[in-house]
Amino acid sequence: MRRTRALSLEGVLERLFERLFRGLVYTQIWEDPEIDLEALALGPQCRVVAIASGGCNVLSYLTGDPAHIVAVDLSRAHVALNRLKVVAATRLPSWQAFYAFFGAADDEANLDAYDRLIAPHLDAQSRAYWEGRSLQQLGRRRISIFARNAYRHGVLGRFIGLAHAAARLHGVDLRDLLNARTLEDQRAFFETMLAPLFDKPVVRWATANRLSLYGLGIPPAQYEALAGGRDMGSVLRSRVERLACGFSLDDNYFAWQAFGRRYSADGQGPLPPYLRRAQFDTIRARVDRIEALNRSVTEHLAACPDASCDRYVLLDAQDWMTDAQLEALWTEITRTARAGARVIFRTAAEPSLLPGRLDPALLARWRYDEEASLAFTARDRSAVYGGFHLYVLAGQARG
Repeated sequence: MRRTRALSLEGVLERLFERLFRGLVYTQIWEDPEIDLEALALGPQCRVVAIASGGCNVLSYLTGDPAHIVAVDLSRAHVALNRLKVVAATRLPSWQAFYAFFGAADDEANLDAYDRLIAPHLDAQSRAYWEGRSLQQLGRRRISIFARNAYRHGVLGRFIGLAHAAARLHGVDLRDLLNARTLEDQRAFFETMLAPLFDKPVVRWATANRLSLYGLGIPPAQYEALAGGRDMGSVLRSRVERLACGFSLDDNYFAWQAFGRRYSADGQGPLPPYLRRAQFDTIRARVDRIEALNRSVTEHLAACPDASCDRYVLLDAQDWMTDAQLEALWTEITRTARAGARVIFRTAAEPSLLPGRLDPALLARWRYDEEASLAFTARDRSAVYGGFHLYVLAGQARG
């Protein structure tokens, strides 16, 4: 995250963002796992390296039957969340118990299940994290968020809560969108209730203020890329429009989280693959294939043998990187990639950020599937990012 000197405005903003991101940021990951699964084209031989984030996608990738997944993250909290989900999948007695913990995430019984069934099997670091107490939880154990709607917690959860509060101050209850029965109803709600909010002075101020958007996970380096020379308010308005009415509520759990701060009741509506009843036995049987590590992708790959990995999931991390960091990352990706390897990532702006920033000889080793990338972008239900990108290894390295 640190790209500039500390004694500068950018340096101060970067360090504020870094401090904010030391704790739990995402209780739900905001990349569409079904798009990922299509683009990754996983098979039984695939060894995957992915940024962990909230763990929703890493667990969902198990439905593609990969051989092994290494989930890495610089956040100790995210690693602890991934490890919690891995242990819970094997130790909780049923899908109902698993869904109560990670789907509803709002029941005191989850704390008893943690103490009896999960905690004894957690590694020491993860257990210390979840049983630690923090000011943000008013002295409660961190695990208590699963008795108080975990999706209202974390940096993004609190930001969404502030957005709901701001909307209510202007007479709009964002939860009302979930009463829509058709895409036309969703469109009408956006046009009459949501769109006018972006003209309110406080909203215009907030969208123009980089610090206020930290809660969306937008670091200083990503802010300019997301704006792309346009007014940030209009950019965010278009992203909210797509989230609110680009996809049916029957199929878009991201909209449920944004506007309802939860999934639909009783697990009957749209869910990420790892939370679906029909996938639970598969997830449980394969979850020991996941290894969650507290380190960067580049650091992990540097310790891997040549030609040892097949799939790479970078989320939007490259938006935060300097050219030197990108070069180091892709040097390790290329060295460790096996024939047919695939890399997927997202960007705040629409175009891929690699051309003009990577060594052309290094980039030439990879084929950018532009047609597929555009199609995946159009179908990504989270509607948060400007672009989804798929690169495929073009050939083997020469000795």
